[in-house]
Amino acid sequence: MAAVRALVVPRLASALAPLSGHHHTPSQRAALHSSAPRPGARVALVLSGCGVYDGTEIHEASAILVHLSRGGAEVQIFAPDVPQMHVIDHTKGQPSESESRNVLAESARIARGKIANLAQLKAANHDAAIFPGGFGAAKNLSTFAVDGKDCTVNKEVERVLKEFHGARKPIGLCCIAPVLAAKVIKGVEVTVGHEQEEGGKWPYAGTAEAIKALGAKHCVKGVTISFLAVATHEAHVDQKNKVVTTPAFMCETALHHIHDGIGAMVKKVLELTGK
Repeated sequence: MAAVRALVVPRLASALAPLSGHHHTPSQRAALHSSAPRPGARVALVLSGCGVYDGTEIHEASAILVHLSRGGAEVQIFAPDVPQMHVIDHTKGQPSESESRNVLAESARIARGKIANLAQLKAANHDAAIFPGGFGAAKNLSTFAVDGKDCTVNKEVERVLKEFHGARKPIGLCCIAPVLAAKVIKGVEVTVGHEQEEGGKWPYAGTAEAIKALGAKHCVKGVTISFLAVATHEAHVDQKNKVVTTPAFMCETALHHIHDGIGAMVKKVLELTGK
């Protein structure tokens, strides 16, 4: 028993350290360890909360992190320190009128606490930026969910997009997040999938028309395409603007296809960094 206590007690103490007043420095909390022995591209991941209906789509964020880790990237996670538009009870799909939550605090759940305020993100310190989807991109990072083509973008999100674009550094976006680039980067090419619902397979197909109304070019893409029974996972690359997009959960399809489609986006972003 003494040997067991010797193994368990130090680990338990370490796990409880955050609850007992021990705090990491901001730089320690913002850095996400990569499994690669030699860090490659430095990538900023921008979140919008935690949960598909009022924040970041968790599966998309996780898939991005997995593919970045596999690609040897050094990742830092950021989110704006602002209130959420509202809080959704995900068991009912309805607003919880009595609750209010903070985007940075909620995003920290996905980041396992290793997160920084978006105001601290500077393009000079990173090689690329990636934005997962989820309704938070349309509710918390912008007002697209309410205002459509007349939306505004959070000032820090707009600054970050303009900084990376101006520095010719790649930007990746998936699901609904491409609307951010469509609003901020004039004439950008993006995809949110197909432009017709096709019997419910593309339930958010109308987003493509809003993207066109914003002055961007919409490129029809699937999560996968099949050629001779071999599935290829799709991402659209705007070479001129160095913007890479993929539909992800804009499509009703199997989760592994979403995961692999996001992998195609991440791979293209890392290739564009030249690292």
